[in-house]
Amino acid sequence: MHMSPAVEKYVLHWGEMGTRWGTNRTVAQIQALLYLSPSPLRADEIVDLLSVARSNVSTSIRELQGYGLVKMTHVLGDRRDYFESLHDVWELFRVIIDQRKQRELNPTLAMLRECAADVEAEKETDPVTKERITNMLQFVERTSNWYEAIHEVSSSTLTKLMKLGAGITKFVK
Repeated sequence: MHMSPAVEKYVLHWGEMGTRWGTNRTVAQIQALLYLSPSPLRADEIVDLLSVARSNVSTSIRELQGYGLVKMTHVLGDRRDYFESLHDVWELFRVIIDQRKQRELNPTLAMLRECAADVEAEKETDPVTKERITNMLQFVERTSNWYEAIHEVSSSTLTKLMKLGAGITKFVK
């Protein structure tokens, strides 16, 4: 694979964004590189293209495989391992959201449920505080339920929904 200036810009930016999203820069860069690559890449090719240590590439690939974003594949007649990213952007989105939901939303939801039950039993807690905890719990529950509802929607249907955009709000106002 050749890293044109545009591809390099994309990969570098994805790495910067990865650090803001809570992941390692190299992990994000490898995922971006594999996503853009027209064919699977070997680890040594990734090392050369990104100028990073082989150990860093190996660790990052294992992490991406653990997330379900990258899979190992083989090329007929070649014993080496090749790696490729998911290519469907909606599938990438689903996997990333699933991971974030498991790590962030589900523990927050459990904590909010506990807090809502606790403050309901507390006489000294101000009613405004109780209401705000309940409101936050309802919001996070609705967000979680919404995600569960759209999780299985096909990529083509999600694309159609996105194209509808703001037009949908006219019907629900």
